[in-house]
Amino acid sequence: MAAYLGRYRGQPRMHTDSDLKVFLRWSADQALDPLQAARTDIERWLQDVRCYRPSTVSRRLSVVIGFYRVCVIDQILPHSPADYVRRPLVPPESPTLGLSHLQFEAMITAARLSANINDFALVAMLGLLGLRIFEACGATIADLGEEHGHRVLKVRGKGGKVVLAPLPPAVARAIDRAVDDRDDGPILRNARGTRMDRHAATRRLKLLAETAELRMPKMHPHMLRHTFVTTLLDAGVSLRDVRIAARHADPRTTIRYDRARKSLDRHPNYIGAAFMASGT
Repeated sequence: MAAYLGRYRGQPRMHTDSDLKVFLRWSADQALDPLQAARTDIERWLQDVRCYRPSTVSRRLSVVIGFYRVCVIDQILPHSPADYVRRPLVPPESPTLGLSHLQFEAMITAARLSANINDFALVAMLGLLGLRIFEACGATIADLGEEHGHRVLKVRGKGGKVVLAPLPPAVARAIDRAVDDRDDGPILRNARGTRMDRHAATRRLKLLAETAELRMPKMHPHMLRHTFVTTLLDAGVSLRDVRIAARHADPRTTIRYDRARKSLDRHPNYIGAAFMASGT
């Protein structure tokens, strides 16, 4: 386990450790030595975790496959029992729903008018920069700077990758409001004045959604990142540029967010009829 987890850092390591423990706990409940598992054992484990979303099951299976691959590389096992295990079918579109333009406008207005100075920065960093929640909560005042005349934020993403994200004026104003006159420390803080975590951020977003009178069944931080991606795609930004902005390693991940392909407002029938029969 140490050899496998040593390949990861930060949040990815924590999530990989959590997913691997799910399989190891199941093995312990089955009185199964993981190093003696067969393909049929992993298939049985998949049947037991089918209650989760296909994307969750697929991610956990990837962790198990990676674990056994390292066992083979380190010559602990002659072959991987996870080979040829059928992966669950992941829907081609993201199951997460983003906000519409009007809903996001109401959300950011509620955040701007909020008495909590962190709300505006939280919504702006998630919805206008497209940051992941751990990236937004992990951002510090020291990460702010200037580059070629642009105000930028140093973002520490998955796998320890660091990129510079330019700050639009609205985002810069929101961050300045949250930072106030402080010189160091986290940009986003909770009610106790310490670094905001994902749980505190989720609570703030739920409260803002209620204030904005949004009828959302469940509000969580990733909905704003989803809104960021779909808004760029709706605005006509190229898939390549959206992928760069969202920092997706695989363009197929960006495509999964594009729900506009099923939007009847942009159906080719309207374009064709307007072009060929404009006089009718």
